[in-house]
Amino acid sequence: MAYRLHKPVTVIGMMGAGKTAVGRALAARLGVPFLDSDAEIEAAANMSIAEVFARDGEAFFRDREAEVIARLLATGPMILSTGGGAFLAERNRRAISEAGVSVWLRADLELLWQRVRHKSTRPLLRTPDPKRTLAEIYAAREPIYALADLAVDADPGYSIATMTDHVIRVLLTRPDVLEEE
Repeated sequence: MAYRLHKPVTVIGMMGAGKTAVGRALAARLGVPFLDSDAEIEAAANMSIAEVFARDGEAFFRDREAEVIARLLATGPMILSTGGGAFLAERNRRAISEAGVSVWLRADLELLWQRVRHKSTRPLLRTPDPKRTLAEIYAAREPIYALADLAVDADPGYSIATMTDHVIRVLLTRPDVLEEE
């Protein structure tokens, strides 16, 4: 099946929702670039996100993040994966919706915990009770993620390919964004 993507698709959601894995697969399937705003920030800063946070603070990081997201969205049709906190900022939500569409990969807390609990690359979870911390972040972010243009439910039994199929099906409900050729 061939598709034509007309606008940027920004994949949002919690850490562990599959933004990068599904985003890469979706971009490959649609024949468009995949970009990750965190990777772009790290490349521009020549340091990790954690190092930017430590050196310059969260406010500085969030300003750079907004600039990078706006710049990437201006490049045309693509799949963009953002850091879990990017969609929390109203300016980013507005930029994402004006340029294209946001797709929330909606995963329940238990699935997220199964996916992130053994990863040491999650600075927000370096706490005495990481599962509780994840639950608190989830509770705070879920109402804002619910503002996404579209949502696709994750399931522990889904492969990346199956999840990608579901995202495509949901995107096809928006012919201004995605059409079959």
